[in-house]
Amino acid sequence: MNDWPDGWTGDRRERSNRYGRGSAGAQPEGARAMPHVQPRGVPQQSQGYDRGHEPGYDSGYNTGQVYGSPAGGGGRDGYGGRDGYGGPPPGAPRGPQQAPDWRRRIKVGALTLVVVILAVSIGTYFWADGKLKREVDLSKVIERPESGDGTNYLIVGSDSREGMSAEEKKKLHTGSAEGKRTDSMMILHDGSNGPTLISLPRDSNVTIPSFVGSESGKTFPSTGRQTKLNAAYAEDGPELLVRTVEFNTGLHIDHYVEIGFAGFANIVDAIGGVELDIPKAFKDKKSGADFQAGTQTLDGEQALAFVRTRYAFANSDLDRTKNQQKFLAALAAQTATPGTILNPFAFYPAMGAGLDTLIVDKDMSLWSLGQMFFAMKGVTGGDGTSMNMPISGSVGGNLLWDKAKVKELVNQLNNDEKVTVSGN
Repeated sequence: MNDWPDGWTGDRRERSNRYGRGSAGAQPEGARAMPHVQPRGVPQQSQGYDRGHEPGYDSGYNTGQVYGSPAGGGGRDGYGGRDGYGGPPPGAPRGPQQAPDWRRRIKVGALTLVVVILAVSIGTYFWADGKLKREVDLSKVIERPESGDGTNYLIVGSDSREGMSAEEKKKLHTGSAEGKRTDSMMILHDGSNGPTLISLPRDSNVTIPSFVGSESGKTFPSTGRQTKLNAAYAEDGPELLVRTVEFNTGLHIDHYVEIGFAGFANIVDAIGGVELDIPKAFKDKKSGADFQAGTQTLDGEQALAFVRTRYAFANSDLDRTKNQQKFLAALAAQTATPGTILNPFAFYPAMGAGLDTLIVDKDMSLWSLGQMFFAMKGVTGGDGTSMNMPISGSVGGNLLWDKAKVKELVNQLNNDEKVTVSGN
């Protein structure tokens, strides 16, 4: 017996009406046997009607909730994160990575480089400053002339053999005399009109003025005694030499610099030698010099022989001072180059070799020493002048200075004017 109205049996409308929404009738057998498949991780909803409106009932389902990792972290169930809710599954392609910030890296690199350079520079400064032997006290020099414009350095090459072995003395032909004497003396004026290098022949005839003993502190009055300039150094050292130069020239000496035989030769060897053009061959048994004409590179031993030779020349000490000027200017020019200054394997040995035997006054700073060095370089750079102290004749084998020319020269230096006086 058919319980449905006529015309509805077996068609879709019949089934839809029988099992439609809100129907209280029983479901077909197939529907009752098929288990309801619920997506993983989604709470099961109520069937047939919504129980969410029943008081006190919580279905656990929020239609506005985005399912992800629970508070406290992810999971490991294949859906990403540590508990299955934190991200894409393992092996899934990742999004594009952020490009490196090159501007920031360059800034950091530049800052690091600046810090390293500053640290090396400061370390080098204190290392070099600690090597300077500030042994000359110019405050002991009395009755000094007034300072002029520019800076005046008294540069002395001594025949000190301090620290040299018997083998080194033999190799460098220095002899074994005790003590030390001046082998060369120069005034270097550094001013706005270019540097001026003036050699003071060791045989210059000078007057020894009144002075205070550097060791005894005793005052020695002047007796008008005249002698060779290098005798002042032998008598009471650098302080009396400065006092004698100032008294006989009227020029204020700002700084004193002295280097011995060993230090001179070591500097030359440290920079790999000095290239020099020797216009005429000469030989000297006493100094060990034996040079052919032409451009050649001198090592430390040869350089020392070159600047000490005087017996091979007709004008003896005057010709020697010219060679000394020429060599020192070449040494400065070839040392103050990027290849030496920026190369630690050349720079530090050269600095160490020079500073180990360099004696300066107590007020000498590394800055002043550097200025002196570059002024020496400028002598041959076209901006400077090199000359001997003007000579007017000789007496008893000593060289007499031309007083009129010396006075004019000193006035030009004190006023920092261009030097027009010529020397011998």
